Amino acid sequence: MRIIIAEDSVLLRSGMVKLLEDEGVEVLAQVGDAEALRDAVAAHPGADLCLVDVRLPPGYSDEGMRAALDIRRRHPGVAVLLLSQHVVSGYAADLFGSGSSRVGYLLKDRVADIGEFLQALRRVAAGGVALDPEVVAQLLSSPSGGALGELSERESEVLEVMAEGVNNAGIAERLVITERAVEKHARSIFTKLGLGQHEHDHRRVRAVLLYLRGDAPPEASP
Repeated sequence: MRIIIAEDSVLLRSGMVKLLEDEGVEVLAQVGDAEALRDAVAAHPGADLCLVDVRLPPGYSDEGMRAALDIRRRHPGVAVLLLSQHVVSGYAADLFGSGSSRVGYLLKDRVADIGEFLQALRRVAAGGVALDPEVVAQLLSSPSGGALGELSERESEVLEVMAEGVNNAGIAERLVITERAVEKHARSIFTKLGLGQHEHDHRRVRAVLLYLRGDAPPEASP
């Protein structure tokens, strides 16, 4: 995995570089601001993922988030995993509701397990999503209209946990139900959202993206 790191704290950035390189990850570039991140992505077309602090110089508000949006638009093959001290809602709906996968948002203070962090990196780079539960709670309100409004309370719970990037076994453990029940709810979710059984549809990712957008797909499959 080849990544670019954008983090203004030199100490934190150096620590992440050391951690990732020790795990066999190739760090193509490490930068401290949003413009340098854009330049680095353009200079390294082989990058798989950008690890981006949401708040970067010069304004320390949402420069990283906006840079991530630019990268997803201009370089759709590059995944983006955002890191932040707090949930920053600005532009988040655009990033996660853009119809693309390969995105993630984790809170720095909650990244306590290196193995889980690396797993999230790999999942996003491979085409999935990774969302911190606190991010889900603050950014994702319960669906109230369209096809999402047809989901049962339990189906909505399953989809909410699915949005965190949790697999069926993890969802079953979280909701204290069986894996078979999770599979049943997942099939029902896909059906209600009009996500047909097509080989390359990646229905879990599409369902999560619909959840993040809070609406129904433009064209439902029969």
